[in-house]
Amino acid sequence: MTEPPLQRSLWAATASPSPPCPPLAGEVEADVAIVGAGYTGLSAALRLAEAGARAAVLEAHEPGWGASGRNGGQVIAGLKHDPDELLALYGAEAGRQALDCSAAAADLVFELIERHAIACDAQRQGWIQAAHRTGSLAPLRRRYQQLAALGHPVEWLEADQARALIGLPGYVGGWLDRRGGVVQPLSYARGLARAALTKSATVHAGSPATRLARQDGRWRVETPAGAVRAATVLLTSNGYTDDLWPGLRQSVIPVYSVQVATQPLGHNLARGLLPSGQAVSDTHRLLWYFRKDAAGRLVMGGGGSAYARDLPRLAAGLRRRVQGLSPELAEVPFAFAWGGRVALTRDHLPHLSELAPGLWAGLGYNGRGVAMATMLGHVLADRALGSVRPRFVFPATPLRRIPLHGLRGLAVSGMRAYYRLRDRLER
Repeated sequence: MTEPPLQRSLWAATASPSPPCPPLAGEVEADVAIVGAGYTGLSAALRLAEAGARAAVLEAHEPGWGASGRNGGQVIAGLKHDPDELLALYGAEAGRQALDCSAAAADLVFELIERHAIACDAQRQGWIQAAHRTGSLAPLRRRYQQLAALGHPVEWLEADQARALIGLPGYVGGWLDRRGGVVQPLSYARGLARAALTKSATVHAGSPATRLARQDGRWRVETPAGAVRAATVLLTSNGYTDDLWPGLRQSVIPVYSVQVATQPLGHNLARGLLPSGQAVSDTHRLLWYFRKDAAGRLVMGGGGSAYARDLPRLAAGLRRRVQGLSPELAEVPFAFAWGGRVALTRDHLPHLSELAPGLWAGLGYNGRGVAMATMLGHVLADRALGSVRPRFVFPATPLRRIPLHGLRGLAVSGMRAYYRLRDRLER
């Protein structure tokens, strides 16, 4: 699939420069080879290099080229499931691992940003999940209560509190998670790459992995101009996963997500909209999420198409949504629209899988990739290192292909139409 013919992204236009990452030339030896220079692969490379292991990252394009450099930049702790649901899905021990690991994911992002002085416009004022109708309040309150019982820094928002923090009418309540925040996502990815390089990892742009095979007891990952031989390989390409390893591409559903950004808002409008700097996701079935960037632009995201050709239409729909939020926003011009692929899983959970001895995959972040991809990279690195007492543990699951994967486009389109109809009826 080719990338959509949209304008360059806001993030590409405002990001810090990418560090030099020359293509791989010739055959090299490493302890761990990593395929994919998004958050997962770069976080893993940084963790490995800090532990003294030789890590070599292979990237078809450049660091952060995929969803890591194109997402909304919302750093969200936890997963899409309530704590009680995770315990029921995984069982007591593994469920607790998933809870603890995902709860610490946002902390890890901001810890890395501070430790490595990553310039990415990071703000940690929290994340709001807002209800757009009264029928959505009960599940939000249940989630808030479970998180509060676990001691997490969460606050319930009555309607007037939600509207004051968001600066828009129409919301009837919600909850605030103080662990969350925002980053400039491409700058964050490039900062992770720079930090990994500083610690002596190698990152090779323009070096797609074309073949993976065992050879003399080690893995050999080939590229057009070279190869990496390593004891362990990590596959971390998420929504851009291909057929390098049989069945891995069929374990996720790649879906295009879209963002639009306005020009910088006027002082009065910017001061009244999200005045405390939180990011927001709301409860429409066709998800809306929005925030302001460092220059006061409003950035809104959404999506859910399996086809690149739909992205201009989806971007136009997001522009209409922004214009419909308030009379003042109806007149604000737009400067950017862009999109990219994220990876969904059937259970809406990230998948950590050992595909063969010394071969691991981490993917499927279901729209929460800034924090969880960073975390899963760290977890994968500890697996590769054979850490006896790792700081974080996330439960591994077997690779499971999605039945009738070839019909995923029809399934995504049908579900999107159903969700759109439900949202309209509820309005």
